[in-house]
Amino acid sequence: MSATILSGKLLAEIVRGEVRDEVAQFRRETGRAPGLDVVLVGDDPASHVYTRNKEKAANECGIRGELHTLPADISEEALLKLIGELNARDDVDGILVQLPLPKAIRSDRVLDAVSPAKDVDGFHPVNAGLLASGRPRLVPCTPLGCMRLLELAKVDLKGANAVVVGRSNIVGKPVAQLLLAANATVTIAHSRTRDLPSVCRAADVLIAAVGVPEMVRGSWIKPGAVVIDVGINRVDDGSNGGKGRLVGDVAFAEAIEVAGAITPVPGGVGPLTIAYLLKNTVIAARWRSAT
Repeated sequence: MSATILSGKLLAEIVRGEVRDEVAQFRRETGRAPGLDVVLVGDDPASHVYTRNKEKAANECGIRGELHTLPADISEEALLKLIGELNARDDVDGILVQLPLPKAIRSDRVLDAVSPAKDVDGFHPVNAGLLASGRPRLVPCTPLGCMRLLELAKVDLKGANAVVVGRSNIVGKPVAQLLLAANATVTIAHSRTRDLPSVCRAADVLIAAVGVPEMVRGSWIKPGAVVIDVGINRVDDGSNGGKGRLVGDVAFAEAIEVAGAITPVPGGVGPLTIAYLLKNTVIAARWRSAT
């Protein structure tokens, strides 16, 4: 058998279309566009690419986007001062601090300084707590993308055995909470789980978010299972003119012969992360305008 490919790229276009319609409606109701401000510290090349893509995507959907580029040697206090100013601005609905930050800056302190009402990444402890208590407000974007892909695959999650490999606050824990809310039976596994292959083989839905290239092998997958590969890892194998290649946390060539449906890397979960960042910005704008 050969698995159905779940294209996040095509699905992201649908989500962006939804966002454009929501933005137009918000503008008619309020007379202004939702605002997303992105804070970039330092010269990390990948971060610069990500932030440019986010700013471009926001503008294409009618969201007012602004990028704040700061030097790598900025003090933590100066960065916190900027966050405070953005929290106070009425035209700013969403604040995103691009990670990673320089080692001299405590990421937790900076992320916690973002107003929960403007935390479009969904990382603030208040938003994490609301999600865990079954009252989600702003939810991390990548887990939202995972759930939309499962919807695309027409997965009936009620009673399904879902295994999440990875326990990060960004993906593993929040996607597990969303799966629980959808009435799946959820196991959170990780690199230290005993007999991890057997745990994975029991999954009707397998979400890999551990950050290890091709760790999940085809032999770990239950025939017909739906596999969502969140990982994106660069493998320096001399290919692509020495640039290497991008692979996920799942050995795709093996898994596609076993799974019922699977996301590719790239082109799977990644495009949906930015799409749901824009959707969260509109959600935040609506909540703020109603208070």
